[in-house]
Amino acid sequence: MSAGYLARRLLGVVPALFGVLAVTFVLVHAVPGDPAVLLAGEAATPDRLEEIRRDLGLDRPLPQQFVTYAANVARGDLGVSISQGRPVNAIIAERIGPTLLLSGTALGISSFLGLLLGLVGARRPYGRFDLVVNTASLVGYALPAFWLAQMAVLVFAVHLGWFPLLGYTDIRRELTGFDHLSDVGYHLALPALVLAASEVALLARVTRTGLLQELGRDYVRTARAKGAAEDEVLNNHALRNALLPVVTLLGTRVGFLVSGAVVIEAVFSWPGLGSVIVTAAQQADRITMLGLVLVVAVGVIFANLLTDLLYGWVDPRVRHR
Repeated sequence: MSAGYLARRLLGVVPALFGVLAVTFVLVHAVPGDPAVLLAGEAATPDRLEEIRRDLGLDRPLPQQFVTYAANVARGDLGVSISQGRPVNAIIAERIGPTLLLSGTALGISSFLGLLLGLVGARRPYGRFDLVVNTASLVGYALPAFWLAQMAVLVFAVHLGWFPLLGYTDIRRELTGFDHLSDVGYHLALPALVLAASEVALLARVTRTGLLQELGRDYVRTARAKGAAEDEVLNNHALRNALLPVVTLLGTRVGFLVSGAVVIEAVFSWPGLGSVIVTAAQQADRITMLGLVLVVAVGVIFANLLTDLLYGWVDPRVRHR
């Protein structure tokens, strides 16, 4: 990978970020609701509402508001939450850790299980195990995350008691060190598995399809003709060449995992960004909504950038100039 390619990709992030900022600003301001009414209450007089709008800058034209907001964002200032009266930076800093933990764990689980199931299914295509994996993948991908989360709570938490019902940790005990980490992991397991379910299904199907395509190519037949073992053909030759669409899929699914985490956090009372987004939308808190959407969008953009940079490592046929 050349330094010029890396520099061009990094420079390409700038217009992408500006485009995301502009689109989200327009969409968020199109959401019904008046922040002035939120702050002053329904019984506020028109003069009081006008005063609040003037203080917040909402009386200015939308393009002027955007320029002011973009300048603040460039300085790292996401504004002050209308509903909470606190800097949005501080709110995000408090809540982003649990969301990243949930999303990152789900991404790790889905990557490992998806690749494993796809690899095992491709070893004996159209066999019994392959049929089970394909059927389970279709079902897992089709089930709505909200419904699956509720069923998981009812079955595994309420009925069987294998997992805790809600929350991030056990609030009844003061735990530290390894005990605290193990308790967080215990509470994390079920929501992470639910969030990863549809991603496992999708990755397994993409991995299996890619491997079957690669196993039918000339270089695989040549390797077999030279006496290479089937495991060596599959793992050392076909798998790496089949990983390019898988890496692409992982990069594009980061945004879906974060958005899916919003739903999962609501069901499991997980103290991440999900509850903040829901509350901000309900209260027409545009400043908080803008900050949260922008942070998620930045994460997706850089995930796709990392995916591009991984292409050359995964597939030597790809050359960046």
